[in-house]
Amino acid sequence: MRTAYRVQDVRAAEAALMARLPEGALMRRAAAGLAAACAGLLGRVYGARVVLLVGSGANGGDALYAGARLARRGAGVSAVALGGRVHEAGLSALLAAGGRLAPDPYAALARADLVLDGITGIGGRGGLRPEAVPVVRAARESGAVVVAVDLPSGVDADTGAVEGEAVRADATVTFGAYKPGLLVDPAREYAGAVRLVDIGLGGLLPAAAELEALQHADVARLLPVPGAESDKYRRGVVGVVAGSARYPGAAVLAVAGALRGGAGAVRYVGPAGGAVLARYPETLVHPGPPGEAGRVQAWVIGPGLGDTPGVDDVLASDVPVLVDADGLRLLDPAAVRARPAPTLLTPHAGEAAALLGTARDEVEARRLEAVRELAGRYGATVLLKGSTTLVADPSPDVPVRVNPTGTPWLATAGSGDVLSGLTGSLLAAGLAARDAASAGAYLHGLAARRGAGYGAGAYGSGAVGAHAAHGAGPAPAAGAAPLTAHEVAEALPGAWRDVREGGGRG
Repeated sequence: MRTAYRVQDVRAAEAALMARLPEGALMRRAAAGLAAACAGLLGRVYGARVVLLVGSGANGGDALYAGARLARRGAGVSAVALGGRVHEAGLSALLAAGGRLAPDPYAALARADLVLDGITGIGGRGGLRPEAVPVVRAARESGAVVVAVDLPSGVDADTGAVEGEAVRADATVTFGAYKPGLLVDPAREYAGAVRLVDIGLGGLLPAAAELEALQHADVARLLPVPGAESDKYRRGVVGVVAGSARYPGAAVLAVAGALRGGAGAVRYVGPAGGAVLARYPETLVHPGPPGEAGRVQAWVIGPGLGDTPGVDDVLASDVPVLVDADGLRLLDPAAVRARPAPTLLTPHAGEAAALLGTARDEVEARRLEAVRELAGRYGATVLLKGSTTLVADPSPDVPVRVNPTGTPWLATAGSGDVLSGLTGSLLAAGLAARDAASAGAYLHGLAARRGAGYGAGAYGSGAVGAHAAHGAGPAPAAGAAPLTAHEVAEALPGAWRDVREGGGRG
């Protein structure tokens, strides 16, 4: 499991460690890891041209010390000072190693092979200062590899917000612990591939992180596996209230996700029974209302529902309930908070904005804050779908989970219906709402990657995780192709096997 911590927690851990070490030792330790990562990106250090964009804080010092190491290996290293001052000891180390201050920043950037962004650190707020903007643009336009030190300058480390112009890095080398902004959009898209350098903070960080990102092994431990004595009720029966005369396909896709999510049986309630039975004859179909459909261990309600009734009936039950899509429009926060059983809400950004009474772009700009607020307001677990899918518990003390799998090809009609059915089946199998949502999103993302043609592969298990390791997945790979929601459902068994077989390596 990957974990991310708030700035105040990282700084407290760093302060505790620095008190045990000689002065400057921690910065040099970070710089050594940074220089090694840059050397790996360059391939050949000798003769390479490196430009350091240096602010006045500790990140500038990290960049200067790393630059000194590269200069001693034969790189031509120039520093561009973008703050009122520079880290004096770091600058002295760079000059002693043969580096220099660039007399003309733009000329240096035009010839650069690699640019190190050490302008601002994890405590920075707001976008770049005006004087840094043209230099950063020149760095991006130079064609050089841009590496951010700890965090891209201009993004918010704690929230992932980007307010103004920011550095868009090809890679980020972060120290001691991941920061939430490296895992959550929009800032995640500015970070590129992320490498964590261990500087010794392990035992000094809080027990509870701000964010968690599950890996294969974590999900494998959550997935239910039937035993010799299992029957359909022990495996879990999930009820699905979905579809309408206008959207019968939503019912079919939700049932598909539930059947491939390990449910012992699926009870479908709604007007699309004919379409469901034509595709999945094993489904138990009932015209409704839900309360008369028979025994279930969890309900899924909302995909393609339109104005069909049933939300109040389902919320009145004493089993876990997942509410999605049209079902979210009919929610009463007081009724949700009063439920004795868990409730899981699965909105996309537009639906979350409607529930919060704000604009969609506000939710997308501050996804972490939005999912926390929504979970607290409704007293429910919330799975906020999007470029980075987040799962929040109603308790603010429980870490938010960020889903590390997926692909932009998942932005297709009906994929959310499959996710609802899949996650509902995990609820029916007995998983807690937070675990069901996390495992469901993880499997859903893997299935999409399979369906789009990425192959089974390692889903973000490397030390230098590309986007697949930390958010909604990388940009589509060469050879990957569009997929349909039905293909996502069809790929779920393969994704399940990947997790089970790869759990020991995750």
